[in-house]
Amino acid sequence: MITVWEKAQSTQKPVLIYGTGNGADKIIDELNRLNVPVAGIFASDGFVRSRTFRGFQVISYSEAKEKYGNFLTLISFGSQRPEVLENFRKIAQERETYSVDVPVYGDNIFNREFYEKHKSEIDKVKSMLCDEKSRQTYDNIINFKLTGNMNLLFGCETPRDEAYESILQLTADETYLDLGAFNGDTVEEFISHVSSYRKIYAAEPDRKNFSKLLKNTESIRNIELFNVCISDKNGEILFSSDGGRNGKADSKGISVNSMTVDSIIGKNEVTYIKFDVEGLEKEALTGSSETIKRCKPKMLVSCYHRSEDIFTLPLLVKSIRDDYRVYIRHNPYIPAWDTQFYFI
Repeated sequence: MITVWEKAQSTQKPVLIYGTGNGADKIIDELNRLNVPVAGIFASDGFVRSRTFRGFQVISYSEAKEKYGNFLTLISFGSQRPEVLENFRKIAQERETYSVDVPVYGDNIFNREFYEKHKSEIDKVKSMLCDEKSRQTYDNIINFKLTGNMNLLFGCETPRDEAYESILQLTADETYLDLGAFNGDTVEEFISHVSSYRKIYAAEPDRKNFSKLLKNTESIRNIELFNVCISDKNGEILFSSDGGRNGKADSKGISVNSMTVDSIIGKNEVTYIKFDVEGLEKEALTGSSETIKRCKPKMLVSCYHRSEDIFTLPLLVKSIRDDYRVYIRHNPYIPAWDTQFYFI
């Protein structure tokens, strides 16, 4: 299997980056390390404005075709919007195109060296998976991360509701803990899948998002909200955010309160926890160990923020309680974002 990085090294075509931002930065840095020249950067037709990025004038896709002819495209951003995914397909039909899965957080590039270093852990996680859909999804995710072949993701995606119906099977007696509650959308999602519930806890560190969460949950009964960052210790943590979903622990951020799940739940019961805490999943799980041991809640754990999440997170959960059944699902998204483990 030839990796996307090896394709870029061996191609005779000009290499162009589709998109700008943090993902493009990481791709360009890795290409520079591999001594692969970047020919240019383009954006979607209709979305180009006069600007430069990393010393390149950003041009439109149509201009790129006219200027470079046949080139190799590396997609540097992600989306779940159907029209954007369809545009990815269109470009892939016209030019050799790959979606590069660089980490949202951290610096570990999922290349051949990284894969070989962690192959035993990856194989161990696959052996834990409890259904054929999970094993197929896991294989496709790993192979996608290596190759950038979008068809691997299109071939294993499932709608989000599928996991509620086939894996979680929530009842009217759930106590739900939403970690990374954003503006309340996943609280609403939970409520839509149960006829009733006992209690909801929801934590969101970003102050602007927390204000929206407060407003959007005013009419929801038995809910307790926490404006904190979930981690492995109580105290303070530096955190930065642009007011969207992608707030993160950041040494250049502002100080916010941090709490562990164990301190939030205490001696109370919890039956279902969603972990989507922007790269702090490992710390959040560590700070949940006593709750996990005592309650064995059903858990959804996002596993796409860091390259190592795909194996470190399930191994950590199984080290806390080894009697969990493990599943994985990927919802429509390019690259392999919106991928989560389920522990039952």
